[in-house]
Amino acid sequence: MNATAPRAGARRLSAGRRLRLVWDDLRGRSAERVLGQVARQVGTVRRGADLAAEMAAGRVPPGEARARMTELEHAGDAERAALAAMLRGALATPIDREDLYRLSRSVDDVLDNLRDFVREADLYGPSSLGFAVPPLAAVHDGLTALDAAVGKVLAEPAAVTVAALGARKAGNRVRQTRQAALADAFAGPLDVELLRRRELLERLDAVGRRLGEAADALSDAMLKRSH
Repeated sequence: MNATAPRAGARRLSAGRRLRLVWDDLRGRSAERVLGQVARQVGTVRRGADLAAEMAAGRVPPGEARARMTELEHAGDAERAALAAMLRGALATPIDREDLYRLSRSVDDVLDNLRDFVREADLYGPSSLGFAVPPLAAVHDGLTALDAAVGKVLAEPAAVTVAALGARKAGNRVRQTRQAALADAFAGPLDVELLRRRELLERLDAVGRRLGEAADALSDAMLKRSH
């Protein structure tokens, strides 16, 4: 009796959870839950971008920023895992599951590259990180636009593509500011400091590309949804 009771209880809990999921779907709550989880992941990445910007501005030492970024990376991984679990349990999703996974992966890639930027800045020890301030400001703006786009999926679906385009443009701005910083660096002596700057700017360029991919994933999802 004792051996079979937990299994029966597990079946009852599973059936009860499924009923709640169906009820949530009928009320449109599952879509809200899924998008809320995406927004939480984006919010974690935005905190990572803000931390990197604080380091670049000289307000947070690189060693401290590296330790704090590790915590944010773990938080971002947890948010992504929570979304994956949610998608496995949801009977319906606001946009295609594949696109949600793609969006989540691209957002996670933004955080991974921000982590690498902070870690490499700590390892390479450039004399100043002021050259990274403009690209990181563009990253912040892009993540803000992406967060706004996610928030419009249910309330203003027609406005999502425009908001996502703002994130894509911010990603392009990362590349433009990186090019300007490289041009400025190449105007000076060709030394080890130049190599340090170039490596760190390449890492920020990767951040911008991943941000653009996240924006594209959301835009593509909304295009499918409208057909």
